[in-house]
Amino acid sequence: MSQMHFIGGEKGGVGKSVLARLLSQYHIDRELPFRVFDTDLSHGAMLRFYGAYTTHIALDDFASADQLMEAAVERPQNVLVDLAAQTTRPLFRWMDENDLPGLAAEEGVGLVLWHVMDDGADGIGLLEQLLAQLPGNARCVVVKNLGRGKDFSAFEASRARAQASALGAPVLDLPELHAATMRKLDHDNLSFWAAANNRDAGLGLMERQRVKVFMRRAYQQFDAVAGSVFVRGEAPGERASAAAPESPAPEPALEPTPEAI
Repeated sequence: MSQMHFIGGEKGGVGKSVLARLLSQYHIDRELPFRVFDTDLSHGAMLRFYGAYTTHIALDDFASADQLMEAAVERPQNVLVDLAAQTTRPLFRWMDENDLPGLAAEEGVGLVLWHVMDDGADGIGLLEQLLAQLPGNARCVVVKNLGRGKDFSAFEASRARAQASALGAPVLDLPELHAATMRKLDHDNLSFWAAANNRDAGLGLMERQRVKVFMRRAYQQFDAVAGSVFVRGEAPGERASAAAPESPAPEPALEPTPEAI
């Protein structure tokens, strides 16, 4: 059974693409079968950092968005969709007008909506809206981005938090990566594997170590929900082709495997 993962939060600047990048690297490192789709029309992060695994789509074009379901039924895999800001409306229009939840149930495809949030009030309100629209056969995963806020007490005391708990939605913590180190990754278009392991990538020893620790802590969060939200299995051999910028090690803290490119 495939799983379709919509990685959003509606609000810009909350770290949606950082999470999508981490999830992509997690799938590579854990050898999970996956495909990635980028919905950003201007500067898609997934096309920049994980272009070998990524296809661009336009959610307001049904023929383009239909590729998501086609990928899900192609073979058992995790379909990761990096949602640009303010794409909830076209996403739910495509889902509603095509009865995607019904089709997904028929085809044995799971639906997972990831809500990435900072510690502001907007993220709480947007989560309430998402939960109100959540299809009955879909799951929600809430992600508190510690790189975009430190005080989530208002969220923890909110009605949205209670609603998420009632629905059994996991709440994960996305760790913070040192801002200057993250800027280097972004400016140099480095994947997380390259930043952690490639000594020629322009990062110092301690910067590479910070990336490794960041990945390790994020992976601990993903591992906690992996059994219920990810399709597991071996990724096909062609995913380690020369088209990829690098092939990562099983664990981010280790040296690259002999198969690494």
